[in-house]
Amino acid sequence: MAAKLKKGDKVVVLAGKDKGKEGEIASVNPKAGKAIVDGVNIAIRHTKQSQSSQGGRIPQAMPIDLSNLALLDSNGKATRVGFREEDGKKVRFAKTTGDVI
Repeated sequence: MAAKLKKGDKVVVLAGKDKGKEGEIASVNPKAGKAIVDGVNIAIRHTKQSQSSQGGRIPQAMPIDLSNLALLDSNGKATRVGFREEDGKKVRFAKTTGDVI
């Protein structure tokens, strides 16, 4: 199945403790159906000090399910993603505005 959400997309969270927050997708794991979004679903990770890094309590973005994310269109509203062919190429488009992403 084609990826509706990709790395670099601006998204809004639809459900969970961070509902309504916006961010950019840092990475996607299609096999698990999850994505890591900057500034969303933050957890504190306790790390031990080593020669290369300082130890302590480090905030880290955790994966969030793709079903809880929606793409932001050009108007800044949540939209669903559709696919269509233009000039023989498959492109993603926003269902609300019809604009190619």
